[in-house]
Amino acid sequence: MENPSNEQPKKIVKRPEVIKVSYSFAFLPVVFILGLISGWLTWGRDAAQTPQGNSLEAQQPGEVVKREISLDDDPWTGTDNAPITIVEFSDFQCPFCVKWHQEVFSTIMKEYEGKIKFVYRDFPLYSIHPEAEPAAIAANCAGQQNAYWQFHELLFSGGKDLGRETYLAYGQQVGVNADQFIQCLDDEKNKDEITADYEYASSQGVSSTPTFFINGIAVVGAQPVEVFRQVIESELAGKK
Repeated sequence: MENPSNEQPKKIVKRPEVIKVSYSFAFLPVVFILGLISGWLTWGRDAAQTPQGNSLEAQQPGEVVKREISLDDDPWTGTDNAPITIVEFSDFQCPFCVKWHQEVFSTIMKEYEGKIKFVYRDFPLYSIHPEAEPAAIAANCAGQQNAYWQFHELLFSGGKDLGRETYLAYGQQVGVNADQFIQCLDDEKNKDEITADYEYASSQGVSSTPTFFINGIAVVGAQPVEVFRQVIESELAGKK
């Protein structure tokens, strides 16, 4: 999901695009299964309220289930109509999300160039990360001026503590119109998009960040690049 400038404004679509639901119980390499188990054990701490019985942690370890995940009209990068779609539900203030972005994101996007469409959806952990929602709003405001992914990269750089002054500084750095950006930051309606992402993710069993769906297969937590390679390779092999 990469375009030449690696930026993509929010897209307006009439109907949400979805990953088709299916179920598979094929055995995947051990490192992937161990990664999933590790995710369940390690990242379930920051729990959100999810419908009973729908939590991802309720799946049996080693069971591979594909869920139907809406892409909505959220920002994406990479290649449209790629064989692999990764949807990340994440929180800009989450240290594990920052760690994953810095250590894994660029690697897989480079290794599988042309084969991944990467969609970012917001899942702010409201109770422990007070800047998660404002940061998400700021990123979306930058996106309204075609600078979402540059702003996204700065938020995950770990270079500054999150807060209004940081958002204004990052806005200036990526070249947005300051007046329009400030007006957008202060518009209460912009919370609705973040809330909708959060509620949708909760309905799908997401309870911690980061959580990923690779062609509908859940990977929970800031798993190492090897785990993502195993799932991606398995999916690519299945499409041959």
